[in-house]
Amino acid sequence: MEIRDLLKADLMVFDLKAEDKMGAIKEIAKNFYEKGYAKSEEDFKKGLVDREAQGSTALGESVAIPHTKNSTVKEPAVMFAKKIGGLDYDSLDGEPTEIFFAIGAPAGENNLHVETLAELSKMIMKEGFIGALKKATSPDDVYKIIEKYSDKKEEVAKETNPTSSIKLLGVTACPNGIAHTYMAQEALEKAAAKAGVSIKVETNGSDGIKNKLTAKEIEEADAIIITADKKVETNRFDGKKVIQRPVSDGIRKADELIAKAIKGEASIFHAEEGRGQAEESHEGQSLWQKAYGDLMNGISHMLPFVIGGGILMAISFLVERFAGENALAFNFLNGLGGDAFSFLIPVLAGFIAMSIGDRPALMPGMVAGLMASRGAGFIGGLIGGFLAGFIVNLMKKALRNLPKSIEGLKPMLIYPVFGLLIVGALMFFIVDPIFTGINTVINNWLMSLSGANMLILGAILAGMMAVDMGGPINKAAYAFAIGAFTDTGIGTFMAAVMVGGMVPPIAIAIATTFFKEKFTEEQRKTTITNYILGASFITEGAIPFAAAEPGKVIPASVIGSALAGAIVGAFNVSAPAPHGGIFVLPAMSSLSQAGLFVGAVLVGSIVGGIIYGLIKKKD
Repeated sequence: MEIRDLLKADLMVFDLKAEDKMGAIKEIAKNFYEKGYAKSEEDFKKGLVDREAQGSTALGESVAIPHTKNSTVKEPAVMFAKKIGGLDYDSLDGEPTEIFFAIGAPAGENNLHVETLAELSKMIMKEGFIGALKKATSPDDVYKIIEKYSDKKEEVAKETNPTSSIKLLGVTACPNGIAHTYMAQEALEKAAAKAGVSIKVETNGSDGIKNKLTAKEIEEADAIIITADKKVETNRFDGKKVIQRPVSDGIRKADELIAKAIKGEASIFHAEEGRGQAEESHEGQSLWQKAYGDLMNGISHMLPFVIGGGILMAISFLVERFAGENALAFNFLNGLGGDAFSFLIPVLAGFIAMSIGDRPALMPGMVAGLMASRGAGFIGGLIGGFLAGFIVNLMKKALRNLPKSIEGLKPMLIYPVFGLLIVGALMFFIVDPIFTGINTVINNWLMSLSGANMLILGAILAGMMAVDMGGPINKAAYAFAIGAFTDTGIGTFMAAVMVGGMVPPIAIAIATTFFKEKFTEEQRKTTITNYILGASFITEGAIPFAAAEPGKVIPASVIGSALAGAIVGAFNVSAPAPHGGIFVLPAMSSLSQAGLFVGAVLVGSIVGGIIYGLIKKKD
């Protein structure tokens, strides 16, 4: 399908009213809904917001391509829009964005929007394309410009006719595998044609790998240019001259990269067994951002053990209440849940280590976590995971100049044996003794908390759950509660973060129930869904509302969640499992505990809902 087939004349806007990024997103979503291309304005807007959360779709050169692929889209469509003078859309080059191509694709549409994005991205790199669009004043103007700058086979053949025998290869990839991937491809091909050399560029897009490089092409290549912000297969380039840069350099510094490749200014790439992918580019990231990414890798792999094991343990306590502690079902479920829980710290530490040092760091990291689980606890496991990753990386640097004849020994013998030996020694002689003592002090302090102290800590943890609803603050509170739950068995902090995560969606549902006139019909349709999501401890139902009105939704949610956490802390309500929401109620130790848990959620949600309903203006 051609772009002009998807580019709808009735969607075109030649001067957006919006003055900022969120305003532009709202205006685009409203246009798709009012023109009949989307069933829900709110869902379409949420799709655009969710995509922007993964990385700005403003590509630079005054252009943005916001897009969403979800079930609210009735038929695939592209909206062209202009903002005269431009607006701040978090562009790659920091400049105002004036031209918008907004794409909506149905959830079942197979890569249609990706192919359209790829073609649009290549057009953006063509000289004169953006300038012509800025002058467009009618749909006919836009269609003529699109037709003029569409790829023509004759022109491509002429442009890429090499005058040099040098052969270059390229690989492009961005985190989402959409626009930047193809912009970098177009820029590299254009720069190579200008320099008179041949280049073939492989794209690692969300629609799969295109123009895949063959073994023969790699063997004959003089140099390979990789511009990628995610992992791509690199072992195939062993012994070749390789330049590795972020995808943004492929777009903005293509001429420089081609010149370096022609001159041979590239390092010889040495593949390592078990490390067949290039590292994600962390250029521009702070040490904290990198460490947070490593930590989240550990936590994301740990969560299935938390949820599966925790809920089975909660069910086992329910069985125990009716059948007794000697019942076969209780022993089976409790033992199975306990076995899953025994992996929490080893998995956490192992995948933190793997995020830092790749596969060779996984084993020593998991062993460090196992050692920590016997005394140093959750914090000791975190330290062990980071230690294992850094130690393995240091070993790789120290051993990178080994003779090729013994390269194969590194992944099979050197990394496993010496990695485990060094990490194990550090854990046994330093980390375990220090953090076992610290852990004991912390556990004793937590056990001694009561009254006002527990109330304050419960309020803080629950409030943190509502600040960014799944972001780093939310995850920090949840990780603390998990640590306390696994190390001490105290379930009060777990209950606090659980009610803190349940309140925001329920508070929004209460607001849409009792302040109906302030919400659109589409927003009111989410009411039942948010009641269910909140009751199930799924905070994500609040995110579309928080993204649209963070200044109103987040304060109301934090106040409601903190109040619920304070009630839980004041009455020492304990959750028997680290997940489940209302589904853990039957497993609670008493009816009063279950009643207090439900009461805390209701009070916090009602207060949060009333605050949001009062401060919200009619949409």
